[in-house]
Amino acid sequence: MVVTEKCDVYSFGVLVLEVVMGKHPGELLSQVNSSAHQRINLNGLLDPRLSPPFGQRLSHKLSFLLDLAISCLLEDPQSRPTLYNVSRQIEMEASFDQQN
Repeated sequence: MVVTEKCDVYSFGVLVLEVVMGKHPGELLSQVNSSAHQRINLNGLLDPRLSPPFGQRLSHKLSFLLDLAISCLLEDPQSRPTLYNVSRQIEMEASFDQQN
């Protein structure tokens, strides 16, 4: 296996899911890479030790972050975003949040 930037992108996706879930995403990783990944229930991913996200704004932020993380886990490395694109998406989301 050749280590590339796309490996770092994958690792970022795993890290985000670990933080949100409070554990290694193990089985979820195989679901993401199957045809069933569109049916993943994002609501059940939140670490039960954390308070549920109240309000539409916080729910949107969590959904955005989970969608971004899952895009980093795509099986084909060329289909994953670059780290630059990931950081830009996060910056744009934060900028939008500051404007509202």
